[in-house]
Amino acid sequence: MIKIDGSFGEGGGQILRTSLGLAALLQKPVHIFNIRAKRTKPGLRPQHLACVKAIQKITKAEIKGAEIGSKELVFIPEGIYPGEYVFDIGTAGSTSLVFQSMLLPLMIAQDCSLIRIKGGTHVPWSPPFHYLRYVFAPTLADLGVKIKLNINKWGFYPEGGGEIEGKIYPSQTLKAKNWLKPPVFSQLKAISACLNLAEHIKKRQANTLINQLEKIGLKAELREEEAKGRGKGSFLFLWIDEHIKAGFSALGARGKAAEKVAEEVFNNFLSYYKKKVTLDPHLSDQIVPYLSLAPGKSEFTTIVSSHLLTNIWVINQFLKRKITCSGKIGQVGKVEIV
Repeated sequence: MIKIDGSFGEGGGQILRTSLGLAALLQKPVHIFNIRAKRTKPGLRPQHLACVKAIQKITKAEIKGAEIGSKELVFIPEGIYPGEYVFDIGTAGSTSLVFQSMLLPLMIAQDCSLIRIKGGTHVPWSPPFHYLRYVFAPTLADLGVKIKLNINKWGFYPEGGGEIEGKIYPSQTLKAKNWLKPPVFSQLKAISACLNLAEHIKKRQANTLINQLEKIGLKAELREEEAKGRGKGSFLFLWIDEHIKAGFSALGARGKAAEKVAEEVFNNFLSYYKKKVTLDPHLSDQIVPYLSLAPGKSEFTTIVSSHLLTNIWVINQFLKRKITCSGKIGQVGKVEIV
């Protein structure tokens, strides 16, 4: 049985999700302890428990320790079962993270799967739905993994109530990729949206972002959206739609000016723009498990994060691949998988 120390590296929920996804895909039992040891509230929270139960359902796994607050989990998968599934997180927990957890095993299943997940679609500390759709999914397509994503209802923190759908198609052998040529920033796109808030908020977000981009000589094709769902919230998303996909987003909050939301997006983008790397920091740690499953050499440049280094460590507990990452946290680094 593979043993994973959940306190390693950044010590958060990512260790749990990657471990369960790889254990399910490889059909290997895993024992995870010290779950989320470095968080204020360690152990399984509702969102993490939703991931556990979702993967248990699609693998008919035997599990021990699946309860709120648990710091230890034993997971023994018994197959991979594609089909139609509905999961309700019950809180504003991230629907994106639950979907990503299930994707690893279901992409190698013998048939398509249709997954509907209810919870938070645009919430802090997780990729928003639009990042999955416009950055993560197209990048996976380059590797040979096909998914189709739709949003039925938006869900912001703390109300949640959102709903996404994802269709996962069976994938054959994944392709190795060499992403070493940065984008030229000729295809920038953006979405400014709000839910049950005044119209001027999304317009101020949009105008501020466009003005900031113009100052450095860039333009973006921007559209405004009226989100549908319950609760209130605002969202701004900027992405690169070239051979390289990268995304930068921010959420509104009570007392946070629309202009501040736009500045947050722009500053995150500007850091990436100046570093001249290929993959943004969030995509780099999300895509490494898939590149590790592709035969052949893959490589890319990125801004190194603790999440990336931690995910590499987790993958190395399951797969016999040599994965190296040059550079320190916050600096430019190169990842090679051979």
